[in-house]
Amino acid sequence: MIDSFRAARWIRTLNLVLQAILFLTLVGGLNYLARSHAWRFDLTRYRRYSLSPETLSYLKELTLPVRIVVTSDGKADNPEVKGLLREYVYATEANSSGQVTVEYVDVYQDRRKTEKYGIAQPGVVLLLCGDRRSALTMDKLYRVENRVRTAFIGEQAVTAAILDVSNPDRKKIYFLIGHGELRPDDVDPARGLSVIGDELRLRNYDVETLELGSARKVPSDASLLISASPKDAFTPFEQELLRQYLGAGAGRLILFIAPDTQPGLRDLLIDDWGILLDDDLVCDFGSDNVTEDGDFIIRAFTPHPITQNLLDYREELRIGQARSVRPLPGQPVAAGLTIVTLAATSTTAWGEMDYRQRGIQLYTPGVDVKGMPHMDPPNRLGIAVASERVAVRGDLPFSVPGGRIVVVGTGDMISNARIANTGAEMMFLSAVNWMVGRDAALNVPSRPIDRFQLSLSAGELARLRYSLMLVLPGIAALLGIGVYWARRN
Repeated sequence: MIDSFRAARWIRTLNLVLQAILFLTLVGGLNYLARSHAWRFDLTRYRRYSLSPETLSYLKELTLPVRIVVTSDGKADNPEVKGLLREYVYATEANSSGQVTVEYVDVYQDRRKTEKYGIAQPGVVLLLCGDRRSALTMDKLYRVENRVRTAFIGEQAVTAAILDVSNPDRKKIYFLIGHGELRPDDVDPARGLSVIGDELRLRNYDVETLELGSARKVPSDASLLISASPKDAFTPFEQELLRQYLGAGAGRLILFIAPDTQPGLRDLLIDDWGILLDDDLVCDFGSDNVTEDGDFIIRAFTPHPITQNLLDYREELRIGQARSVRPLPGQPVAAGLTIVTLAATSTTAWGEMDYRQRGIQLYTPGVDVKGMPHMDPPNRLGIAVASERVAVRGDLPFSVPGGRIVVVGTGDMISNARIANTGAEMMFLSAVNWMVGRDAALNVPSRPIDRFQLSLSAGELARLRYSLMLVLPGIAALLGIGVYWARRN
């Protein structure tokens, strides 16, 4: 009898142990299958949790690990960004050589990490690959209309940034010197460009200076040339170097030309690019268009990759003294040339030709420059113009971009003292991205942001509050009493 009870107890114990082993084996097997052979189905309306086929093909060919660091202040929450980055991590988990990892850093609690990564402001998505880096702010991940986020375009921006930092060839930007230009290694508030130089390096650009007269050629690795407020004229030889670089080499050039200077580029701008740089000084007596310090407030922008962010966020551009820049009036645009007035003054502004005289200047019809009704934007003076040469090569069914040039009629817009203006920084960085081709949109659809709003009056809100606080608990209490009474009887 004792042996039978003992045997039954051992059998029962063995049965429990086997059940536990089988249960653990089942759980372990299911986890192994889920990890190694996972099936995922995105049933959301706009496939919010799926990367596009184009992005997946790029990630499959990724050969270097990419680290993504997202900074926050511990308060703002961007669920679309977190969900998107989670998909990048999942898509590259099996890629041992090119995995994407994500780290979230609170800028106020993780001071050591913020110093390590060199970013102290929240709301930045920093991509790191070796010594290359690229930073995206949250406004680059959304499409905005009237200051309201309407679509999430984060996949386009993040995929483009991954391709950029994983490419071993860094784009090189040369700032021209030798004509009294502002320099990127100068920390002077009025004449230095050190702040914008640091911003470009943060975005994975190499920044150097170039003196055309000494170099005698434009380096072959130059992705973009920038001349910021030259005081002296370019020599004929230097002009020919720029013409060859922009023409045959499909080069890129940004010019910031201050009033009362003669850069000597008139023939190049007019003959090759259809841009007229007037020798005038923009004047405007409209109180809404000028600050107390005498800066101009620019609000008129033409839709273009350079100005799209300014339009989306309704940002203003504040500049100092300026001269008018416009497409050559009265002349048909040359074949293959696209000219756009990026930014323009108010309708009350004019270009004063006799600006060297002292005293208050008034508009003189037939002498001073005024906006034309038949030129876009009508009745406004342009202060920034972009010109692009696009040509069809051979029997190709599409056009191939050629050279690009942007001319801005002010000299210090990107100086250390003025770049703090959000509009100036936004426009300049967008111009750089457009110049080097970083603005090229991937074939990735944007994802609409659904918004649901519940509007309640004060009375309705009070009734809802009392219902949640009293009615629902009261119903639960009555049900409990009813059950208790039924069991008792």
